[in-house]
Parts: sequence; structure tokens; C-alpha cells
Amino acid sequence: MPYLVADDLPKQSAGARFRALLQQPGILRLPGTHNGLASQQAKAAGFDACYLSGAAMTASMGLPDLGVITVDEVAFFIRQVARASGLPVLVDGDTGYGEALNVMHMVRTFEEAGAGAVHLEDQLLPKKCGHLNDKKLADAHDMAAKVHAASRARRDMVVIARTDAAGSEGMEGAVARANLYLEAGADAIFPEALVTEVMFREFAGRVKAPLLANMTEFGRTPFFTAQQFQDMGYKMVIWPVTSLRVSAKATEELYAELAKSGSAQALLPRMQTRAELYNTIGYHAYEALDSSIVESVVPPPLLPNS
Repeated sequence: MPYLVADDLPKQSAGARFRALLQQPGILRLPGTHNGLASQQAKAAGFDACYLSGAAMTASMGLPDLGVITVDEVAFFIRQVARASGLPVLVDGDTGYGEALNVMHMVRTFEEAGAGAVHLEDQLLPKKCGHLNDKKLADAHDMAAKVHAASRARRDMVVIARTDAAGSEGMEGAVARANLYLEAGADAIFPEALVTEVMFREFAGRVKAPLLANMTEFGRTPFFTAQQFQDMGYKMVIWPVTSLRVSAKATEELYAELAKSGSAQALLPRMQTRAELYNTIGYHAYEALDSSIVESVVPPPLLPNS
């Protein structure tokens, strides 16, 4: 149903709904949804929550994932994804857009835009994708201060601390940082760019908190299923840029076909039909809502003067 009707809106905050999902058995599957339509498709496929990747947001703007976009630009994506699907969204908060006060501003802005959870990473700017080399890490206590600031600023939002330390400081450094961030107020931990099943299992055995796994393509992590991550001790899994990658490749092939043949007819079997699109976005529900309002709002009769 259209989100315009108050009765159709969720009764709980996005943060409360995300927390409730974490209390349920099994692993919480969070597909990346790079825009509102993608979030509606994820919901239609049966997902209970979704993920908004910094890499997907920047790529969709034609920019690299180097921490160059702003809090307000991210809030625009949060609003469209949360509003379109009604799902609680986990948002990539990069490094927090500054120091402690900036992190607090980020958390308040994201929560007001409709985010249910955010993850904050311990890199220094210019930050990089967690699966690239030469990442520069912040001092662990400086990162802990940001986590503490985030936990003080949120109402219901779940705060997840990401550590990129495994590649440069090894498992000991990553575990030590994770436990420090938990003491600072993090609700969960995201160990980025672990490269073997042994590493995933060891981290889960040494960090007693809900854990997030990243199943990105073309990175350092081997392919694992959601069930495999669950068996290794993880509570959440994201596929951060997958929807964007599939969509971008299809668009690339479309433009190549148009340039070659001057027609898109050959790609019709691969297109979402008009009827399928209208069903996804609730087109006819909006039409019906508009018609019902126009037809049903009748002024009450005037009462005679007493």
C-alpha cells in the first residue's frame, strides 16, 4: 500500500524493528538495495531488512568510494529506500564524517531519515573499500570515542562497529579493537575482509557479540552462503553492491545494443514489463487512493442559523 496513508506506516521505529529482527533465530539476511525500487524488490522477495552501501551510493552517483559524499546525500538515499519499502535499513556510515560531534550529527540525521542501524569503521580518510590494500587505521581509542558518541546520540538505532584491522594488525589486533568498541557502546561488530573460514570462526569464537559478515563479490572473502556464515557464528550478512553490479551490467549491455543496432527489441525478454514495474511500485494502489479521496471527501451540510 502507498506510504502516504498513516495507517500503513510501521508502528515501531526502524531501530526497534531492526533490534527485534536480531532477536529472532537464524541469520539476518541484508541484501544491498541501492535505490527505492531495489528495496521494494527485496521486500517482495521476502527479505525483512536491507542494506545501503556507501560503495553503491557513490557508484550510483558516478563517484568512487573514497568517503567523498556527505551526510545529507546519504540521508537522501536512506529516505527513499526506507520510504519505498518500509524495511528497517542498515546504513554504511563510513568513518562518521568527522570526529565525535560529527558522528552524533550523522546518527541523528540517519535515524530521522529512517535508518534502523548504522555501521561505523575505524579507517582514516581518505577511506577505501575494505577489500583494497593500504588502508590506514585510526587509533583504536579515537574510534572507541566515535562509537561512544554514536551510542549516546541514537534513540533506538543499532550501532555496529566495523574494524578493518585484520589485514594490518592480524587477528589479535582485530579482536582487541572489537572488544574495545563493544565496551564503548557498540551493539554488534563487523570484522571486514576476513579471508578464510578459519578466520571467521576464530573471530566469532573470541568476540561475544552479534557479528556481521560481508559477502561482497570480487573481494578477499571467499563465497559463503548465509547458512555457512550462520554456522560460523554470524548473526547478519550483507551483499552490499550486488544489486548495483547486476543492474549496471545490464544497463551497460543495453547501451551497447542500442549503439550497435539502434533498437532495444532484442533485450525485451530481459526487461521488467510495465505491468511488473507497476505492481512493484504499487502504481494502481496510488491511483485507487487518489480516486477514493477525490470521490469520498464531501463537505458536510450546512446547519441552519440558530
